[in-house]
Amino acid sequence: MIPKRLKPGDEIRVIAPSTSMAVIKGKQLAIATERLEALGFHVTFGQHVDEHNDFFSTSIENRLNDLHAAFLDPNVKAILTAIGGYNSNQLLSYLNYQLISQNPKILCGYSDITALQLAIYRKTGLVTYSGPHFSTFGMKKQSDYTIQSFLAALTNDAPYELEPSETWSDDKWYLDQEARSYHKQDGYLLINEGKAKGTFIGGNLCTLNLLQGTDYFPSLKDSILFIEDDEESHPLTFDRDLQSVLQLPDAKYIKAILIGRFQKGSNMTEEALIKMIETKKELCGIPIVANVNFGHTDPTATIPIGAKGYVNATQEMIEIVVEP
Repeated sequence: MIPKRLKPGDEIRVIAPSTSMAVIKGKQLAIATERLEALGFHVTFGQHVDEHNDFFSTSIENRLNDLHAAFLDPNVKAILTAIGGYNSNQLLSYLNYQLISQNPKILCGYSDITALQLAIYRKTGLVTYSGPHFSTFGMKKQSDYTIQSFLAALTNDAPYELEPSETWSDDKWYLDQEARSYHKQDGYLLINEGKAKGTFIGGNLCTLNLLQGTDYFPSLKDSILFIEDDEESHPLTFDRDLQSVLQLPDAKYIKAILIGRFQKGSNMTEEALIKMIETKKELCGIPIVANVNFGHTDPTATIPIGAKGYVNATQEMIEIVVEP
């Protein structure tokens, strides 16, 4: 089930199902609002987005109320999460999946929001979108790639390619918008060659793994699995988290794997990642591409969870195409 595309004049509702929006600087919020409105959208906010407690969040009830209200409001055409965090999986047992299924619309975010996105897709079949938070639009610089991918995914039905950006960054831009460091990106990192068609399933790896053994974990059969993690994940934890996925019963049906670019704080190197993948005999024969622009580095692509697409990875060319 693919939600209706965004068009000029549509309302985008911002909610905070994980960390409170109160942690985001006011100037950043103003920039994000102005940028989305400049694209032709109308931005509104959930009633409880600024509430916070000892865990930098608010109650399950209030977060659910904002999420359900956004899906129920006929004026709201898309829902953006304010920011990520740690606790969106608290909501899964209490979500009204029938309400969501009867009022399908765009839900976009990443990181901890992966739990919500995968659960909703698993329970309703609604395609959700791994992409920028509302706060991401508050980035002054290096935003063109992010915006263009967001629009490609959410405003038209045409296939689009996930192309490597020219530069990337993982500095704490939200602390100082002017002190930015950019690194040249030399295309993607090809680990395994191959061609594959499948369904995009994935997001933040450690959050995805929280759903193992629950009713909220989607099938990996015929999937293009895309995974990433933040700087809290180092090579050894990423290795065991990936191995855990590969031991799931339907992991043998994974068609391809895309790995998001690692933050420098993770201490993952290309050499270490290649050696890690080489130890996994389960992955022989399927295309694997790393340093893809999604996750916790900037800029970031928008990838629809549940949409079809294909990967064509050779030494001469790497194509990653989404077919909404």
